Amino acid sequence: MHEQILSNKRKTTFLILLFTIFVIALGWIFGELTGSGQLGIIIAVIVSVVMTLFSYFSGDKVALLAAGAKEIKKDDNPYVYRLVENLSITAGLPVPKVHIINDPAPNAFATGRDPKHASVALTTGLIERLENEELEGVIAHELAHIQNYDIRLMMIVIVLLGVVVLLSDWLIRISFYSGRDDRKGGAGAIIIIVGIILAIMSPIFAKLIQLAVSRKREYLADASGSLLTRYPEGLASALEKISVYHQPLRRANNATAHLYINNPFGTTKRFLSGLFSTHPSITERIKALRGMT
Repeated sequence: MHEQILSNKRKTTFLILLFTIFVIALGWIFGELTGSGQLGIIIAVIVSVVMTLFSYFSGDKVALLAAGAKEIKKDDNPYVYRLVENLSITAGLPVPKVHIINDPAPNAFATGRDPKHASVALTTGLIERLENEELEGVIAHELAHIQNYDIRLMMIVIVLLGVVVLLSDWLIRISFYSGRDDRKGGAGAIIIIVGIILAIMSPIFAKLIQLAVSRKREYLADASGSLLTRYPEGLASALEKISVYHQPLRRANNATAHLYINNPFGTTKRFLSGLFSTHPSITERIKALRGMT
């Protein structure tokens, strides 16, 4: 279990570094196309910082609002609140805010910039369908996201993705106008061609990296959550029940899909759906969990 956690952390770190280099490269191409030197990199850094600050301080509120989550207190639902409270104490975490989403689809997510400013949201369908040990497994999975600072990591990835898309749009526009300036020689033409190709392909690469990071964190949270409950079968059984419900959440959102324990858009069998999914195969996750027992 510890080996799996360490392996996923190394792979995720590599993907984040690759993603960051990719954004800087886009900024450099932008600067070359405009003849402004390092201005492109400076702009990329400034936009990244501004978007990161907004996401850091307000991203959790946006996610909860988009999901239609309502905060509860212990008296509102003692059973759910105490499960979260007891597991938080076991994990050595501050008790996060508990939210309920009125939706029959069984799902859950955690959000927040750090353990002291965290929230856990569970759907009514999840609470109704799962047994005590299964619900504990799901909550432990979400607490693992908080403990491992996954939510902060994913907010950073979302910001980088937004910067890539923004810079790509600029690159396409600037590339068409660059042919009108007095740039001479093959080097200028090569930069323009590279800029156009990179601008077209970068959003696709950026999205794939985002999805890859999200899938790695799900495996890590499964392992960490099982370490907390000492009962991997609880989460494995919960995932089995969740997987047979194919209807999407009523307020499923592309921007927050990666936060949920399972794809909020339901089961899809489209071509390349596995490649572009924010979540790894539930079958593979269950197999990994039962391999830990």
